[in-house]
Amino acid sequence: ARAPRAPPLRPAASLRVEVAQRAPAGSMERLAGALSCARAHGNAALSSSCVRDEPLAYAITGAASALAALYAVRALLAAEKAVRAKGLRKAATEAAINAATALPPVAAYKAKEQAKVLAKMHKDKPAREGANFALPKAGLSAEAVRGALDAMSEMDAAWQGKTSGTVYMGSDAMATHEKLVGEAVTRFLHSNPLHGDLFPSAQRAEAEVVAMCASLLHGDVRTTGVVGNMTSGGTESILMAVKAARDFARARRSVTDPEIVLCENAHPAYDKAAAYFGLRVVRTRARPGALDADPAALRRGCSRNTVMLIASAPSYPHGVIDDVAAIAAIAQSRGACCHVDCCLGGFVVPFAEAAGVSVPVFDFRVPGVTSISIDTHKYGLAPKGSSVVLFRSKELRRHMFCAATEWTGGLYVSPSVAGSRVGSLVVGAWAALMHVGADGYASNAKRILKESARMAEGLAQIPGIKVVGRPDVMVVAFGSDEVDIFKVNDALCKKGWSLNPLQNPAAVHFCLTMQHVDGAVDDFLRDVREATEYVRANPDAFADGMAPIYGMAGAMPDRGAIDDLLRFYMDSSTDV
Repeated sequence: ARAPRAPPLRPAASLRVEVAQRAPAGSMERLAGALSCARAHGNAALSSSCVRDEPLAYAITGAASALAALYAVRALLAAEKAVRAKGLRKAATEAAINAATALPPVAAYKAKEQAKVLAKMHKDKPAREGANFALPKAGLSAEAVRGALDAMSEMDAAWQGKTSGTVYMGSDAMATHEKLVGEAVTRFLHSNPLHGDLFPSAQRAEAEVVAMCASLLHGDVRTTGVVGNMTSGGTESILMAVKAARDFARARRSVTDPEIVLCENAHPAYDKAAAYFGLRVVRTRARPGALDADPAALRRGCSRNTVMLIASAPSYPHGVIDDVAAIAAIAQSRGACCHVDCCLGGFVVPFAEAAGVSVPVFDFRVPGVTSISIDTHKYGLAPKGSSVVLFRSKELRRHMFCAATEWTGGLYVSPSVAGSRVGSLVVGAWAALMHVGADGYASNAKRILKESARMAEGLAQIPGIKVVGRPDVMVVAFGSDEVDIFKVNDALCKKGWSLNPLQNPAAVHFCLTMQHVDGAVDDFLRDVREATEYVRANPDAFADGMAPIYGMAGAMPDRGAIDDLLRFYMDSSTDV
């Protein structure tokens, strides 16, 4: 008896038509559903190889068709995700550059040019003479160590009064506060919140710091359900918020390919979180003019895989407060979390209204806001290495925690990235908040906001200088259509100022602190005017400065090359 004849295989063109017909319209992502069709034909082909009167070629053709369909669908899905995350132009440009740099001659030329840029970036790196490559055979005396510390401190730049952000204490008026915080840190030097049985003082200090920060953001822990923990800084706070959102979406909505949707003004801590925790970043353009997040663009960037949308209050580059209410509403409608980055503004923005500065509602009063990060070590005037991440509920916060039940060393659980944590910094933050108090922070915010408004107005009056974005609070960005703003920055560096360069659009910004409320703004405006005039009269100046590097970085379409340079630079930063 003859074996039953296998169904005839259809041509590849017919198979592609059936694949397209089976895919639901309007969702390239669902093309994967059509793979069942391709697999059916492949199985049929493999079965036919066992039939004596069918050639082996049918089986090979069927298997090849199935594999081709699988690869095509995967390529389409990857392309769709790349376009949605980066935009069609950027995704296409990156694909073309990657193809070109895969060629050996192009790769060699790229490496050569990168080496030149790295050499320029390192040219001002101080020599590390007398470096230690091993432990001293015998420990040094206390006097010798103090002398070495004095020598190291002399390596640092003179940052007092002329540095954007970075140092939030340091003024003469804060000498008493700094001494008190230092005493608190020293007194609890051995404290570790991981061991709560030994150091309940640190746990109590953490709980009270969290409660005080939550109350600033209309999240009274006694009545609203808001909870939180302390971390080592704003980046770790954002990392933990993203981790909680990812795990929450996995548990609630079975999301296994998570995405976060954010504006290009959002802090790079979200890129770090995505890299650490396996998420995809969908980046959208800021609104022209104000340079705040565009809620409509964020909505278009969402998919069923969206686990979190991001808002800033304010954004680091331009000091603009996003439309948190609109962004949170989008997140709520998608069943996603909404995180508000208030790391920079946490102890200024809550006091803006009292200082006469109108700002949009941005905190836990907004429905849909699920977490907020706030740094105590910035305008909270706490020691470096302290921040707070707050959650709308304990249910969400539990997804931040990590527990280990199978370790032979016993049961283990910790709230954040670190295991052992620096209890002295927790207590130092508590001491700072208690010492300054609400009235002190309100007074500081009023003075800072007054001076930042004066800086923005003064910059707008300098010929050739324009304010970039909408400076809502204490960050003022500025650029120029007439001179190279990065050369202006180099000229300001020669005068002792330290600003932060920005890109897309090219600009620099200044973040005002309590170091800048007693005459620094007048000095700064004078120096910006002089620097602008100098660059206008000497356009070829600073050829060996950082301006060419910043200009190249902003204009270069090969972002992979810039990524490589940054990694190479970081790789060499700890060379002895």
